Amino acid sequence: MKEQLDPGHIMQTATAFWASKVLLTAVEVDLFTMLGDGTMSAPQLGKALGLHPRGTYDFFDALVALRFLERDGDGPEGKYKNTSETAAFLNKKSPTYIGGLPEMLNARLFGFWNNLGTALKTGQPQNEVKQGGKSMFEELYSDSGRLAQFLDAMTGFQAANFALLAEKFDFSKYKTVCDIGGALALLSRIVGARHQHLTFDSFDLPPVAPLAQKQIKAAGMDERIKTVAGDFFKQEFPKADVVTMGNILHDWNLEKKKVLIRKAYAALPDGGAFIAVENLIDDARRENAFGLLMSLNMLIEFGDAFDYTGADFREWCGEAGFKRFEFINLAGPTSAAIAYK
Repeated sequence: MKEQLDPGHIMQTATAFWASKVLLTAVEVDLFTMLGDGTMSAPQLGKALGLHPRGTYDFFDALVALRFLERDGDGPEGKYKNTSETAAFLNKKSPTYIGGLPEMLNARLFGFWNNLGTALKTGQPQNEVKQGGKSMFEELYSDSGRLAQFLDAMTGFQAANFALLAEKFDFSKYKTVCDIGGALALLSRIVGARHQHLTFDSFDLPPVAPLAQKQIKAAGMDERIKTVAGDFFKQEFPKADVVTMGNILHDWNLEKKKVLIRKAYAALPDGGAFIAVENLIDDARRENAFGLLMSLNMLIEFGDAFDYTGADFREWCGEAGFKRFEFINLAGPTSAAIAYK
């Protein structure tokens, strides 16, 4: 009997941007914060958000069908409310808000991905660089508002991973940690809260320092976390027992990746650990779709930057002198790749 073919998977993926844009737009108009812990009818919610009546039922009910909203009742009397997940992660009043990443995806990357074909043909980035001629980081760091949005996005993206790293990696034998590309010092704050004996250097470019210091002070960790301002390609890393990088290596081409790995090696004592938190692609490059898509995103953003496999990490770190390796699964597609000196 001839196999019955089904185009459903093709169509679901081909139209996936519809669902993505619905969720991103809901974050953009602050729908989940507006609902908060309460319930609202479609006319009430639409009016509160300043939406035209034509699209409100379709918009809100699509969010119900996609399981980003719940609804009690049907028709005009139906009342919409947050799911437990959207209440926790997409309500700005929640301490676990991660909406910075969807905000950045919507404001920047959604449009840039329309030029993936051009990126694949040229190998060139398709972001702000096309208009201004500056690198992505030069563009980001020249605009304080855009920089703050980017750092907030990365904070939301990494919180669960850093919490699992703090739980799963044995920090008991170490005293000092240097987080390279520390942004808002999130890794230092999360790991430090779990391991009270550790002190931290959070290393990033000068414009980041005041933003990080604000977060460190709010966490009451001024005495244990120090911000270090500098360029990690131009300066040596501060000495530490552990050197960490959260989604840093994948931002660069192979030559620069190896420079950062060598600098990490030089900063560590014998027995020290280098930890890279990344969406490691499986060695056979068949399973981790998110890691592969992230690598395409690096093409869009930087051109020659790319994500990598655990085997790649082991090879590059072995060249630098590291002797032992370990991999720890974190949240979803993310892993901690660890090299010991």
